[in-house]
Amino acid sequence: MNSIISVHDLKKTYIMGTTEVHALKSITLDINKNEYVALMGPSGSGKSTLMNLLGCLDSPSAGDYVLNGTNVSTMTDAALAEVRNKEIGFVFQTFNLLPRLSALENVALPLVYGGVSKSARLARANEVLTSVGLGDRVDHKPNELSGGQRQRVAIARALVNNPAIILADEPTGNLDTKTSIEIMEIFEEIHRQGNTVILVTHEPDIAEHAHRIIRLRDGLVETDVVNDNIVSAADPTHRYKVK
Repeated sequence: MNSIISVHDLKKTYIMGTTEVHALKSITLDINKNEYVALMGPSGSGKSTLMNLLGCLDSPSAGDYVLNGTNVSTMTDAALAEVRNKEIGFVFQTFNLLPRLSALENVALPLVYGGVSKSARLARANEVLTSVGLGDRVDHKPNELSGGQRQRVAIARALVNNPAIILADEPTGNLDTKTSIEIMEIFEEIHRQGNTVILVTHEPDIAEHAHRIIRLRDGLVETDVVNDNIVSAADPTHRYKVK
């Protein structure tokens, strides 16, 4: 097995007043290097909780999570932050860009925490922005960019550290159909270049781009299947539901 992610009997319980909410009851799964996985499930299924655990944004109540050979289940918040910055690139539905910074400065930001020199940071940020088609927009602030361009900046920021995993949470949720297709093309290219891509989505047409689809329900894995009908964003014959 060439697992980059291995979770065993992962549980997450939240205490809400006097009530215990079992967001994850028991999750066991492996994700291999360079897999392209969609994580699906209805509201309340546990997919957001699992995403937070896989992204080292939270710690499990019980169970083991081994990320790239390191057991991160019991790490301190500070240690998790270090792993997160090195191993995982995040792409969010709402872009999460800093409005006063240029595209270049937004993309360079993760490298600040890695102690990279300013000139090296900006050179790397420029390189990644160019790779997502924004080489001519590096000095623009987020409010000077379209939604699709802002998501490209967010993707470039996720890639700037050369992470092992790209974790994308509803990355096309705020975008129109044409722009969604363009963004999914970028994810396909990221996967082709060797990254592990985990896509969290509730949209079946977006999940169809992934090579494996894991569905959660009530804090458990309901189904985990290989996608035999992979849709390519580069294929002009495929159809999206109009948003």
